[in-house]
Amino acid sequence: MARADFYLIDKPRFREDPLLLVCELTRRAFASGQPTLILVRSLDQAEALDARLWEFDESAFIPHQIAGDDDDAVTPVLIVPPGTDAADRPLVINLRDHCAIGRFERVLEVVAADPAERDGSRQRWSEYKRRGLELKKNDM
Repeated sequence: MARADFYLIDKPRFREDPLLLVCELTRRAFASGQPTLILVRSLDQAEALDARLWEFDESAFIPHQIAGDDDDAVTPVLIVPPGTDAADRPLVINLRDHCAIGRFERVLEVVAADPAERDGSRQRWSEYKRRGLELKKNDM
């Protein structure tokens, strides 16, 4: 059964830099050998996350790229801006306002502390529940 994990940002270090939580989740996914898609809201966010993944931890090397070229199939972590197609992967980290679609085993929903973000996450929670996914909430 597929699962959706919601990560609700609360700690100051993640409030100030939500992409730091995304980097830490990505590091865990890579370490466990799970090919990962990160669905971002915009090309600007894709570029910001691409830069953060290089610099957030000097001892962590996470092979990644923004989706859209011939190396997509062999790159463990793909950052996918809207309008870019990428093949399904077992793990999806979703930063968008709508539910992840496609075939995956697990989706990680990263939810900022902003009230509007929390409202949107409630709608996604309901949608995933309707689809029959197992749901879990994590306060970060």
